[in-house]
Amino acid sequence: MRELMRDRRRYLTCNSRRPAGITALLLAALLGACGKSSSTHATAPQPAVKLSLAAQVGEKMFFDPTLSGSGKMSCASCHSPAYAYGPPNNLAVQLGGPNLSTPGTRAVPSLRYEQFTHRYSDTAPNPDGVSAPGPGGGFTWDGRAQTLAAQSAIPLLAANEMANTSAADVVRKLRTGTYAALFKQAFGADAFDHPDAAFVDAQNALQRYQQENRDFHPYTSKFDLYRTNKGNYMTAQEIRGLKVFNDPARGNCIACHLSGNAIDGSIAPFTDNSFEAVAAPRNPRIPANNDPAYDDLGLCQASETGHSAATTPQFCGMFKTPTLRNVATRQVFFHNGVFHSLRDVVEFYNKRDTNPELFYPKAANGSVDIYDDLPPKYRANIDMTVPVVHARGAKPSMSEQDVDDVVAFLGTLTDGFKPPARDMANTH
Repeated sequence: MRELMRDRRRYLTCNSRRPAGITALLLAALLGACGKSSSTHATAPQPAVKLSLAAQVGEKMFFDPTLSGSGKMSCASCHSPAYAYGPPNNLAVQLGGPNLSTPGTRAVPSLRYEQFTHRYSDTAPNPDGVSAPGPGGGFTWDGRAQTLAAQSAIPLLAANEMANTSAADVVRKLRTGTYAALFKQAFGADAFDHPDAAFVDAQNALQRYQQENRDFHPYTSKFDLYRTNKGNYMTAQEIRGLKVFNDPARGNCIACHLSGNAIDGSIAPFTDNSFEAVAAPRNPRIPANNDPAYDDLGLCQASETGHSAATTPQFCGMFKTPTLRNVATRQVFFHNGVFHSLRDVVEFYNKRDTNPELFYPKAANGSVDIYDDLPPKYRANIDMTVPVVHARGAKPSMSEQDVDDVVAFLGTLTDGFKPPARDMANTH
């Protein structure tokens, strides 16, 4: 833990992206003691505590493929428990719709560790307690849903996901389904008499399931044991990676992926839930991108948050910072799933501007079409300290060894770590 404390102290005084300083509570939080896939019919992990009736309904719904237009897609099809409630495959976007053949437009995020996410605000307080307020919070990549309950309506009703025709269509399936009696037990004998209210009950049931089931927020990674002084199983390389992660002159990952949160009380969320424009390359594997006129601009297109490209162009290209917990279990990265290797992601942050030819396509004149997925008029929004920008051709901030070390550290954030048997025996 001495290395962790030393790195945190260094961050407090010389982080180049955030103002110096951080609240004592943040430090205390840090160091405190969809498509065709095999997961379509996944089963629910057994919760450690008995779920409320509403949460039990949510559990049934989460794994129920009959709630989709195809009859073959459930929430768990895209949010697989075996993959930290993220996608179980390497598709950039999942396939849905009535025939499971309609592609989505964004990569599927994990649902783990969402319980502390606050509602979206243009002036959300930054979790470091020092930086100026800015866009933050909300659910989905663009923050348009304000609660987990509200978020659940998106996949249920989207034509390229579960493809129900209306909320009433979902309620009809629940009313004739195998757990209709449980639904009425949870929400009242007349629960299905008012379809609009019943749909709200269904949304709340999915939210309650994710909030109550500890499998959505288990805190069982190797790093959690290290963080809480319950055992140091970190390798020398992983410790080095943690130092690079925290170092503002090298990785500076901690600038957005905070290890503690003084605002909402979550424990080491590895995200500040802020919005950033990092200029991920355009992904040709997303069919929507075949149209040159199509642009996914993220936050500034989220009309639910009061934004549009015309009224808030300063938010175009921004997407919500995801948690890095369980990131090593993923097979696609960024909002558009453009990368399929965690090392490639770290290298992108390291060399985006020093060696853009590694990530962006060549233009017709032979030049590199840098920032190719964001129209030029919005490129002033790009975060130019991700992690540290140098001139093109300059030496990157991280060495190749640094990159490998960061990737090794990120692997310690995977839940389900089991200490060696001999060490477990010594604790009894």
